Amino acid sequence: MERNIKCKPINLCMIIFTLCLFVRFVEYFLIETDKTAIGENVLHKAVGIILLALALKKINLTWRDIGFQRDGFVSGILKGLLLGSVCFAVSFGLELGLLDLQGNPAHLEIYISSFSLTGSQIKNTDFVFFLLCVLCNIVNVWMEEGVFRGLFLKMLSKTKPFMRANFIAAFLFGIWHIVMPIRSYVNGKMSFAAMILMGIGYIILAGIMGIKWGLLYRITGNLWAGLGDHLFNNTVATNMLHVVSLKGADELQIVRIMAAQIISFAFVLVVYYCRNRKGNR
Repeated sequence: MERNIKCKPINLCMIIFTLCLFVRFVEYFLIETDKTAIGENVLHKAVGIILLALALKKINLTWRDIGFQRDGFVSGILKGLLLGSVCFAVSFGLELGLLDLQGNPAHLEIYISSFSLTGSQIKNTDFVFFLLCVLCNIVNVWMEEGVFRGLFLKMLSKTKPFMRANFIAAFLFGIWHIVMPIRSYVNGKMSFAAMILMGIGYIILAGIMGIKWGLLYRITGNLWAGLGDHLFNNTVATNMLHVVSLKGADELQIVRIMAAQIISFAFVLVVYYCRNRKGNR
């Protein structure tokens, strides 16, 4: 089996992806950790990190080999956080402006809520909830960046050009996110048609994000910038900072996220191609 995996890197990627996706479904449908005081489905991410560590040992790679170098850690994280904060500043402004044009003025509020496709009305303001949000999402982004960008890009690039490998990894990252609309449908909170539409939307949106973070990995040579941007998206933009209007909270959250991700994707893509052009001179 070890020989087969070494000959076909795609095999290893699909095995890890299938195992992680299975554990993800188990947590979302059976354990439902996000409905507890923890507020996040984080257990399958911890399992994913363990599976990643076992895979690295199996193929004789280190964490450094897949982008977790010590060099550039601080600067990379700060660049990622800066990218996320600037792009989301624009998208938050867009969201507030759209609501105001609709005659539904809104304002920003800081509190913790679990990310929900149907919108969460629970407002947690105690420090412990902010701490749990940050810690859980560190586990979250460590696993997702390590698996989808670190391991998958490393393995797929052995037999495929980088951009093709990046598209495959990003597509898997999109599939990874359809569990949320599926659960909403199963729980009766979403129609079948809405589930299909939201599932396609998630594949596209998460795919764009995956391509962007893959490009950041290629540009910087490590995972830190993508990890920082990913962390900002998961903590501040979707869980901590909320747009509250007369009709509720985060009505246009999907617009906010899509706008920020498209802006940051375009910026990273321009940087990537500019660097490639300079390198080819």
